[in-house]
Formats: sequence, structure tokens, C-alpha cells
Amino acid sequence: MVIKQINSKNPDLEIIAGAVEMLKSGKIIVYPTDTIYGIGCDILNKRSVESIQKIKDRKKPKPLSIICSDLKDISRWAIVSNSQYKILKKYLPGAFTFILKASSIAPKILQDPKRKTIGIRIPDNGICLELTKQLGNPIITTSVNLTGGKNYINPDDIKRDWYGRVDLILDAGELNNDPSTIVSLIDDNIEILRQGKGIFDF
Repeated sequence: MVIKQINSKNPDLEIIAGAVEMLKSGKIIVYPTDTIYGIGCDILNKRSVESIQKIKDRKKPKPLSIICSDLKDISRWAIVSNSQYKILKKYLPGAFTFILKASSIAPKILQDPKRKTIGIRIPDNGICLELTKQLGNPIITTSVNLTGGKNYINPDDIKRDWYGRVDLILDAGELNNDPSTIVSLIDDNIEILRQGKGIFDF
């Protein structure tokens, strides 16, 4: 396991480039966001995505959200109406996960199998945005925790408890303990599914 210290506001691009090479080779990384630490991989590597489900000790696979680099990138992986686009533009980048209808190219392994939806994030965090930009496609974003367990905000705890489970930890220090606010925009109906750090005003 590799551990790299990194600054969220001014990330070292060489460290980012090294992380991207690991993602391309199927590795699993832990990284800071604008909320809590996330665990992720290249969304196009099905084996790595399946490994994350196992690492989190999920008895059944659950839908996994993704980090996109910008609003244009979202339109590749989700179907976005004009009214939804206005909402996304207002709140992103930010501490939100938006649930949208998945596009035809979105990997099935990421979707809610019944509703054909996908969770989308654009965190207000330079590390996340640079990772996806250099990789050229989104990465998985899910909290560093076991299913039903506590969220990890201290990288020292992650290093201790997740040693050997992941390939790289990008250590940006202790983070805020609030996860993202999850907002469903399906069929242009707004529903807050989880109240977290982001404040959604509607």
C-alpha cells in the first residue's frame, strides 16, 4: 500500500499523475473530497468496481456514485433535462450527490437495477477534479467504511484499519465528518434522500 500526503487546495500534479496511473492499472485508491474520504477506482474497470463492493463487505452489490470532472462530463453518463441542468449548474461543484437517469453508456454495475439511475458528484475539491480530468473518465466515489459502519475522516485511522485493502491513500489530513447531501432529480421531482453537508434550497 502506498501513502502520499497531498494538499487539497494546491495538489501536487505529480502525485495526481501517479494516482491516475494506478487507477488505469485497476488499482483502488482512497482520496479526500469536500466532505469525507472516498474510496474509488476507474468506473470502466468492472473487476475493480466489484472489488470495492467486496471491500465494503456488502452482501449484495449496491449502486455506486461517480465523480465527474464537469457538467459536460455528467451529460455523458446521465440523462439531464434543461431544468435539471439549471439545478446542477447552481449547486456543483459542491457537497451534493444528484440521482439522475443513467445514460445508455453508463456501466450497468453502477446503476440502480430497477430504476436505471446513477448518482453523480462534482466535489469542490481540486484533487478529485484533477484525478478525473487526467484519467479522462469518472471514478467511483463511496465512503470509506464498511456497510453500516462509521465514516472515516482521519487518514491515520484509514491507514490502520484499511491497510492491505486498498492500493493508495492520498492523505490530506482530517476532514469534515458530514457526507454529501443526496438529492434525487428523477422525472424532475426534487427529493432529498439524505441530508448531509450540502444545503439544498428549494
